[in-house]
Formats: sequence, C-alpha cells, structure tokens
Amino acid sequence: MNVRFDPAYRLRGRLRPPSDKSISHRAALIAAMASEPVQIRNHLDAQDTRSTLTAIQQLGAVVEPRDDELVVRGGGLRNANMPTGAIHVGNAGTLMRLLPGWLSFQIGASFTLDGDESIRRRPVDRIAEPLRRMGAGIEARDGRFPPFTIHGAALQGIEYELPVASAQVKSCLLLAGLTTDATTVLEPVATRDHTERLLLRARAPVSRQTIKNGGHRIMIRNADELELDAIDVPADPSSAAFLIAAGALVSGSRLVLEGVGVNWTRVGFIRILERMGAIVLSELEPEGSFSEWEPVADIDVRHGPLEGTAVSAEEVPLAIDELPLVALVGCFAQGETVVSGAGELRVKESDRIATVVDGLRSLGGDVEALPDGFVVRGTGGLRGGRLDAAGDHRLALLGAVAGLASAEGVEVVGMEAADVSYPRFAEDVARLAG
Repeated sequence: MNVRFDPAYRLRGRLRPPSDKSISHRAALIAAMASEPVQIRNHLDAQDTRSTLTAIQQLGAVVEPRDDELVVRGGGLRNANMPTGAIHVGNAGTLMRLLPGWLSFQIGASFTLDGDESIRRRPVDRIAEPLRRMGAGIEARDGRFPPFTIHGAALQGIEYELPVASAQVKSCLLLAGLTTDATTVLEPVATRDHTERLLLRARAPVSRQTIKNGGHRIMIRNADELELDAIDVPADPSSAAFLIAAGALVSGSRLVLEGVGVNWTRVGFIRILERMGAIVLSELEPEGSFSEWEPVADIDVRHGPLEGTAVSAEEVPLAIDELPLVALVGCFAQGETVVSGAGELRVKESDRIATVVDGLRSLGGDVEALPDGFVVRGTGGLRGGRLDAAGDHRLALLGAVAGLASAEGVEVVGMEAADVSYPRFAEDVARLAG
C-alpha cells in the first residue's frame, strides 16, 4: 500500500500515542508465566503484539479481551504446553529472542520458533550460545538463523557478559535464570530495563548494580512462582518519537503527547533532540533509577532551529529504535550529525543503516553510511520524493515524517509495514495537521 504524505503547514493538538510495544510484549509473556490471572490495561493491539498473544495461547495461556484490557490466565512458570506445530512469531524480533528464555527450562519439551521472511534473516546465536551454556539444547538453521528449536532442560546458573549491549538478549537470560540458583548478566552499557522492572513487580528475586561506564550487573535467582499485579501499559516513547520529530521539524507546530513512558532507558532520543536544539518539555525519569513502576509523563513539543550533533556508542542502546530519526532530523539541522557504534542497526527488520541512508538520499539528503552508523550533512531540509519502506515499520514511519517536513511531500511505498507498531499513524497525523 502506497501512501502520500504532503507537507504540513503546522501540527497542533494533543493525543496519546500507541501503547508501549516493548512493555506489551513482556507483560503478556510474564503474565503467561504467572500463577494467577493478570490484568493488562492498554495493551498494544498491533501485528507484533498479536503474535505474542497467539504464542502464549499455543503454550497454554488463556487470553480474555475485556474492553480496554486483557486478562491473561497462565499455567505457571514450569508448565508451558508443548504445541503440535511451530510457534510463528511473525515479524516480532522481541518475541523471538525473549520467549526461548522461558521455554529453555521446560524439562523434556521441545519448541520450534519460526517467523516471516525478515525474521528468518535475523540471527539468534546471541541467545543460543549462553542458553547452551546453561544446559538447554538449541538447533538453528545454519547454526544461527530461524527456524530454530529449543529443547528444555534443567538449567544451571551462569555469569554472562554481553558481547554487545542488548536488552533482548539480557531479557532472555534473565527469564532463563528464573529456575537457577543464580544467573548474572553483565551489560557493558545500560539498555532498556522493562524486563527487570516487570520481574521485580512479579516478586522475582532480581537485583541490579551499576558498574563501570554506566553498565549494570543484574542477578536473578530461583523463583517458585510469579505473581503479577495489574499492569497499565504507558504510551510508547519509540512511537511517540515520530510525532516528536514531526513537531520539531514542521514550523509552527505545538504538540502535547499524553501518558508517554519516560523510563530513563527509553528517552535517549529526546535527550539527543534537546541537544540539537529542539524544544521538548517533559519530566524525564532521573538516570539510573530502578523500581517496579514505569514512569509516565506528558511531552510538550515545539518547532525550533536545529544543530548537528554526535551520537556515541554509549548512547546507542538508549536510542536504538530512534536512530533513523536522528538521521532525518540531521538533514534539517545546521552542520554534521554523526552516529557511530550502532552496528546493531544492520540486523533489525532491515539493514537500517543501508535503508535509511538510501531512503534519505532519494529524498534529497546528504547522507553517508559508516560500517556502524552514518554521517548526515545538514542542508536545512529535504526535497521529497518516494521512499520504499522495505517491510520495516520504522522506515515507513520515517518516510511519513519526512513527507510532512519536506518541500514536496513523500510517497511511502509499503506503508502497511507501520501496522507492526503504529497502525493509526496516518489518521493521527491528519488530525494534528487539521
């Protein structure tokens, strides 16, 4: 489906962005592992999160939709059903990497995970290697790609230092560690911490210490069962980021985004944008905070002049999903914007370094790819044109924002990819544009 986004005169109004995708995935998964029913309010209804609900139902959970909430009735920590066929994760990379943590300690059971064409290109060796060290059996296509099979076993605790900072790998190992005496994950720099917060809320024995360079040592110990109180899922800061960027780029704009999660491990993009000169007003959670609660705030965005900046490797994990937007904003800024240490972008739904660079160039941007990032030479704007989303929801939304701020508008080829995380984006933008 091709959708054209014409230049916007201004964007004005208030709205609540879609609910947080990362928390929705994790809330449903941990609820399915709990011993009592769990209420999840404002669970995101999108393609990726539907894949998670389907997966936990295959594993024996009952999912009951009720108005604006779900009730998930799971079978407990150690009682996942073994389905007759493969569990299809669709395009949900978070589900693909987190779910094996739970399945790895289902003793004597085997589970095969598969997905769409994009998922089949995304490696799983980063979770397979430590899970094997813990005692699980993992068989993957060509040793590292889906479809792959997990053979559950009695697991042994390990101490594992992440070679590359990854919230998904960390989360997988923390879930696997729930039946070990003690499992410790060392992350070199901070990554999003929704899994730790939900496990803490579920009364699991999880602790976290800050180590050098702002990284963390996270320890999980054996849990007999999980008990999870009702969860309110905040609006997604990654989805809100596209509206924040649009408000910062389109002259005359003033937006208020309501009920957005401002967990300090998720607001790296806002901090980068503020450094570039954008006017983004909100009470963000102090860096280093850790509790079972997810902080929420309204975000006030206004258009303002922008300057280029440098984004270092230490900042990348806290803004990984929004880095394509940094490239877009850099096109409208004065001077150079450089992102480095972001090689992880090459193994997302698409090679996001290549697709973002090619896409922005096609719209008139001066952008150069680096092995682990990109350089953007700001020209004050973009001409516009045509951008192929390449099946990547972030790229589809990037093209839409580029169209709103460009001189001539942008036709996004494959806009349906946005349904993975933000199905109503075009409608929300139309409302804000009047």
